[in-house]
Amino acid sequence: MPEIKQHIASIRSSLPAGVTLICVSKYQSEQAISEAYQSGERDFGESHVQELVAKHEHLPKDIRWHFIGHLQTNKVKYIVPFIHLIQSVDSWHLLETINREAAKIARRIDVLLEVHVAREETKTGMSIDELRTILTRLNELEWVQVVGLMTMATNTDDEQEIRRCFTTVHELASMDERLQVRSYGMSDDYPIAIAEGSTMVRIGSKIFGER
Repeated sequence: MPEIKQHIASIRSSLPAGVTLICVSKYQSEQAISEAYQSGERDFGESHVQELVAKHEHLPKDIRWHFIGHLQTNKVKYIVPFIHLIQSVDSWHLLETINREAAKIARRIDVLLEVHVAREETKTGMSIDELRTILTRLNELEWVQVVGLMTMATNTDDEQEIRRCFTTVHELASMDERLQVRSYGMSDDYPIAIAEGSTMVRIGSKIFGER
């Protein structure tokens, strides 16, 4: 799959220093992931626990796995032993569950808080008010380290609306020094995201092609 290597090189050339590329590998074959790995990539994003666990077992152990989908509390225990970053924490209940499972193996887990700023009600994430409340309670979590925010922009061609989503999260992150990581921007909108302060972009189709 030489096109994967070419796609990665093209994207890399457009990323400024300090922006981490997450290769969104959900539904992709282990062969495709290996091709990206051989191109030098180490950060991969998955959104289904069963698929992630299988890939972790079969692929190189220096891959940094990011969980980017909706995470059910009853599945947290399967990924805490190896996950690099849980990007999609959308409730206090989920934070408590991650903390409890992490305590069992004495492994601190880095997470991002997912904020809902898009126009669609169907998108996941906590409200801005919920975020503010959670930030006041983080000292209750011994085994969870909140390192930043994550969001998804409204699914629209309106660049102004996309920019509004990203600007909102950038401003929220700037209010708390713990929130250094800003994960927003995908294949169609990552240049706007970078312009609005993103430090981590999640790109799938522009690397692996349309599923």
